[in-house]
Amino acid sequence: MLVNTKNDIEAEFVRIIRKYPECLKAVPILLAIRSYEIYCQDENTALTYRFDKAVQTPEQYVYFMRETGMFDMLREGIYHDLRDYVSGVEVGLDSNGRKNRGGHQMERFVESFLKESGATYSREITTRKLSKQYGLAFPPDFAPNKRWDFAVKTPGHVCAIETNFYTDGGSKLNETARSYRLIAEQSRDIPGFTFIWITDGKGWLSAKTDLHETFSVLDDLYNIADLEAGLFTRIFPR
Repeated sequence: MLVNTKNDIEAEFVRIIRKYPECLKAVPILLAIRSYEIYCQDENTALTYRFDKAVQTPEQYVYFMRETGMFDMLREGIYHDLRDYVSGVEVGLDSNGRKNRGGHQMERFVESFLKESGATYSREITTRKLSKQYGLAFPPDFAPNKRWDFAVKTPGHVCAIETNFYTDGGSKLNETARSYRLIAEQSRDIPGFTFIWITDGKGWLSAKTDLHETFSVLDDLYNIADLEAGLFTRIFPR
Protein backbone atom coordinates (compact mmCIF):
# COMPACT_ATOMS: atom_id res chain seq x y z
CA MET A 1 0.00 0.00 0.00
CA LEU A 2 1.31 3.44 -0.93
CA VAL A 3 1.55 5.91 1.94
CA ASN A 4 0.61 9.40 0.80
CA THR A 5 0.99 11.83 3.70
CA LYS A 6 4.21 13.08 5.20
CA ASN A 7 3.28 12.19 8.77
CA ASP A 8 2.15 8.67 7.82
CA ILE A 9 5.28 7.78 5.89
CA GLU A 10 7.64 9.04 8.58
CA ALA A 11 5.72 7.35 11.38
CA GLU A 12 5.56 4.11 9.39
CA PHE A 13 9.31 4.27 8.72
CA VAL A 14 10.01 4.64 12.46
CA ARG A 15 7.67 1.77 13.28
CA ILE A 16 9.40 -0.51 10.76
CA ILE A 17 13.01 0.20 11.78
CA ARG A 18 12.14 -0.20 15.46
CA LYS A 19 10.56 -3.58 14.82
CA TYR A 20 12.87 -4.69 12.00
CA PRO A 21 16.14 -2.68 12.30
CA GLU A 22 17.76 -4.96 9.70
CA CYS A 23 15.62 -3.14 7.09
CA LEU A 24 18.06 -0.24 7.34
CA LYS A 25 20.46 -2.28 5.19
CA ALA A 26 18.20 -1.59 2.20
CA VAL A 27 18.66 2.19 2.35
CA PRO A 28 22.19 2.43 0.83
CA ILE A 29 21.31 0.24 -2.16
CA LEU A 30 18.30 2.46 -2.90
CA LEU A 31 20.78 5.36 -3.06
CA ALA A 32 23.17 3.36 -5.29
CA ILE A 33 25.79 3.07 -2.55
CA ARG A 34 27.50 -0.20 -1.63
CA SER A 35 28.79 0.95 1.75
CA TYR A 36 26.78 0.66 4.95
CA GLU A 37 28.34 3.93 6.13
CA ILE A 38 27.24 7.20 4.53
CA TYR A 39 28.71 10.54 5.53
CA CYS A 40 26.24 13.41 5.22
CA GLN A 41 26.50 17.06 6.00
CA ASP A 42 24.44 20.19 5.58
CA GLU A 43 24.14 23.53 7.33
CA ASN A 44 22.73 21.82 10.43
CA THR A 45 24.53 18.50 10.86
CA ALA A 46 27.59 16.47 9.90
CA LEU A 47 27.27 12.79 10.66
CA THR A 48 28.31 9.35 9.45
CA TYR A 49 25.15 7.26 9.30
CA ARG A 50 25.37 3.51 9.86
CA PHE A 51 22.94 1.20 8.08
CA ASP A 52 24.34 -2.21 8.99
CA LYS A 53 22.85 -1.71 12.44
CA ALA A 54 20.74 0.94 14.18
CA VAL A 55 23.42 3.23 15.60
CA GLN A 56 21.60 6.53 15.16
CA THR A 57 18.24 7.38 16.70
CA PRO A 58 15.02 6.85 14.70
CA GLU A 59 14.68 10.63 14.50
CA GLN A 60 18.13 10.92 12.91
CA TYR A 61 17.29 8.27 10.31
CA VAL A 62 14.04 10.12 9.57
CA TYR A 63 16.06 13.31 9.02
CA PHE A 64 18.36 11.45 6.61
CA MET A 65 15.45 10.00 4.65
CA ARG A 66 13.69 13.36 4.49
CA GLU A 67 16.72 15.44 3.47
CA THR A 68 17.95 12.97 0.82
CA GLY A 69 14.50 12.95 -0.77
CA MET A 70 13.92 9.25 -0.08
CA PHE A 71 10.53 9.86 1.50
CA ASP A 72 9.48 11.95 -1.49
CA MET A 73 10.39 9.18 -3.92
CA LEU A 74 8.58 6.57 -1.86
CA ARG A 75 5.56 8.80 -1.44
CA GLU A 76 5.35 9.49 -5.15
CA GLY A 77 5.35 5.78 -5.89
CA ILE A 78 8.55 5.70 -7.94
CA TYR A 79 9.37 2.25 -6.65
CA HIS A 80 6.46 0.39 -8.25
CA ASP A 81 8.58 -2.75 -8.42
CA LEU A 82 11.34 -2.64 -5.82
CA ARG A 83 13.12 -5.69 -7.21
CA ASP A 84 13.37 -4.15 -10.69
CA TYR A 85 14.52 -0.86 -9.20
CA VAL A 86 17.27 -2.49 -7.14
CA SER A 87 18.40 -4.50 -10.17
CA GLY A 88 18.69 -1.26 -12.12
CA VAL A 89 20.67 0.33 -9.32
CA GLU A 90 23.09 -2.61 -9.24
CA VAL A 91 23.68 -2.27 -12.99
CA GLY A 92 24.38 1.44 -12.61
CA LEU A 93 26.61 1.25 -9.56
CA ASP A 94 29.76 1.25 -11.68
CA SER A 95 28.77 4.35 -13.66
CA ASN A 96 30.31 7.78 -13.28
CA GLY A 97 27.25 8.93 -11.39
CA ARG A 98 28.47 7.41 -8.14
CA LYS A 99 31.90 9.03 -8.19
CA ASN A 100 32.73 11.50 -5.44
CA ARG A 101 29.24 11.70 -3.92
CA GLY A 102 30.87 13.25 -0.85
CA GLY A 103 32.27 15.93 -3.13
CA HIS A 104 28.80 17.04 -4.24
CA GLN A 105 27.74 17.38 -0.62
CA MET A 106 30.92 19.32 0.05
CA GLU A 107 30.11 21.73 -2.78
CA ARG A 108 26.74 22.52 -1.24
CA PHE A 109 28.35 22.91 2.16
CA VAL A 110 31.02 25.30 0.85
CA GLU A 111 28.41 27.27 -1.06
CA SER A 112 26.46 27.90 2.14
CA PHE A 113 29.53 29.68 3.55
CA LEU A 114 30.00 31.66 0.34
CA LYS A 115 26.40 32.89 0.58
CA GLU A 116 26.87 33.76 4.22
CA SER A 117 30.00 35.79 3.43
CA GLY A 118 28.19 37.86 0.80
CA ALA A 119 30.86 37.10 -1.81
CA THR A 120 30.11 37.47 -5.52
CA TYR A 121 30.61 34.04 -7.03
CA SER A 122 29.82 31.78 -9.98
CA ARG A 123 29.33 28.00 -10.00
CA GLU A 124 30.87 25.42 -12.34
CA ILE A 125 32.83 27.76 -14.56
CA THR A 126 35.42 26.60 -17.09
CA THR A 127 38.97 27.89 -17.47
CA ARG A 128 38.07 29.29 -20.89
CA LYS A 129 35.10 31.20 -19.46
CA LEU A 130 37.20 32.48 -16.58
CA SER A 131 39.69 33.86 -19.08
CA LYS A 132 37.03 35.44 -21.28
CA GLN A 133 34.83 36.81 -18.50
CA TYR A 134 37.57 38.26 -16.32
CA GLY A 135 40.36 38.91 -18.82
CA LEU A 136 42.78 36.49 -17.21
CA ALA A 137 45.89 35.51 -19.19
CA PHE A 138 46.21 31.75 -18.67
CA PRO A 139 49.10 29.79 -20.20
CA PRO A 140 47.95 27.45 -23.02
CA ASP A 141 48.62 24.36 -20.89
CA PHE A 142 46.90 25.63 -17.75
CA ALA A 143 43.98 23.29 -16.90
CA PRO A 144 42.47 23.71 -20.39
CA ASN A 145 39.53 21.35 -19.75
CA LYS A 146 39.00 22.28 -16.11
CA ARG A 147 35.54 23.11 -14.74
CA TRP A 148 35.99 24.88 -11.42
CA ASP A 149 33.47 24.38 -8.62
CA PHE A 150 33.34 28.10 -7.84
CA ALA A 151 34.89 31.38 -8.95
CA VAL A 152 34.83 34.39 -6.63
CA LYS A 153 35.34 37.92 -7.94
CA THR A 154 37.01 40.44 -5.69
CA PRO A 155 38.27 43.92 -6.64
CA GLY A 156 41.04 43.32 -9.17
CA HIS A 157 41.25 39.60 -8.43
CA VAL A 158 39.60 36.26 -9.21
CA CYS A 159 39.72 33.16 -7.00
CA ALA A 160 38.94 29.72 -8.43
CA ILE A 161 37.80 27.20 -5.81
CA GLU A 162 37.88 23.41 -5.93
CA THR A 163 36.16 21.34 -3.24
CA ASN A 164 36.02 17.66 -2.35
CA PHE A 165 35.50 15.33 0.58
CA TYR A 166 36.85 11.79 0.83
CA THR A 167 35.55 9.19 3.27
CA ASP A 168 37.85 6.50 1.86
CA GLY A 169 41.45 6.35 0.66
CA GLY A 170 42.74 5.17 -2.69
CA SER A 171 44.60 6.27 -5.78
CA LYS A 172 42.06 9.01 -6.51
CA LEU A 173 43.35 11.09 -3.60
CA ASN A 174 46.95 10.80 -4.78
CA GLU A 175 45.97 11.80 -8.32
CA THR A 176 43.96 14.77 -7.02
CA ALA A 177 46.80 15.99 -4.81
CA ARG A 178 49.33 15.75 -7.64
CA SER A 179 46.99 17.47 -10.09
CA TYR A 180 46.26 20.34 -7.71
CA ARG A 181 49.95 20.68 -6.86
CA LEU A 182 50.65 21.33 -10.56
CA ILE A 183 47.81 23.84 -10.75
CA ALA A 184 49.15 25.60 -7.64
CA GLU A 185 52.63 25.87 -9.14
CA GLN A 186 51.29 27.26 -12.43
CA SER A 187 48.94 29.68 -10.66
CA ARG A 188 51.81 31.57 -9.08
CA ASP A 189 52.65 33.24 -12.41
CA ILE A 190 49.09 34.23 -13.39
CA PRO A 191 48.38 37.88 -12.49
CA GLY A 192 45.09 38.51 -10.72
CA PHE A 193 44.36 34.81 -10.15
CA THR A 194 44.40 32.61 -7.04
CA PHE A 195 43.67 28.90 -6.72
CA ILE A 196 41.89 27.78 -3.54
CA TRP A 197 41.41 24.15 -2.57
CA ILE A 198 39.01 23.13 0.21
CA THR A 199 39.08 19.46 1.14
CA ASP A 200 38.43 17.22 4.12
CA GLY A 201 37.58 13.67 5.14
CA LYS A 202 39.25 10.73 6.83
CA GLY A 203 40.31 9.37 3.44
CA TRP A 204 43.28 11.73 3.58
CA LEU A 205 44.72 9.77 6.51
CA SER A 206 46.02 7.27 3.96
CA ALA A 207 47.40 9.97 1.65
CA LYS A 208 48.96 12.43 4.09
CA THR A 209 52.27 12.56 2.22
CA ASP A 210 50.67 13.69 -1.05
CA LEU A 211 48.49 16.20 0.77
CA HIS A 212 51.48 17.60 2.64
CA GLU A 213 53.46 17.99 -0.59
CA THR A 214 50.60 19.97 -2.13
CA PHE A 215 50.28 22.07 1.02
CA SER A 216 53.95 23.00 0.68
CA VAL A 217 53.26 24.78 -2.64
CA LEU A 218 49.63 25.84 -2.17
CA ASP A 219 49.10 28.54 0.43
CA ASP A 220 45.33 28.47 0.03
CA LEU A 221 44.56 24.90 1.13
CA TYR A 222 41.77 24.73 3.70
CA ASN A 223 39.36 22.36 5.44
CA ILE A 224 35.94 22.46 7.10
CA ALA A 225 37.37 23.84 10.35
CA ASP A 226 38.70 26.84 8.40
CA LEU A 227 35.26 27.46 6.89
CA GLU A 228 33.62 27.35 10.30
CA ALA A 229 36.25 29.74 11.64
CA GLY A 230 35.15 32.41 9.15
CA LEU A 231 37.54 31.80 6.26
CA PHE A 232 35.42 33.42 3.54
CA THR A 233 34.52 36.42 5.66
CA ARG A 234 38.23 36.97 6.17
CA ILE A 235 39.49 36.51 2.61
CA PHE A 236 36.41 37.92 0.84
CA PRO A 237 35.59 41.04 2.88
CA ARG A 238 32.40 42.87 1.97
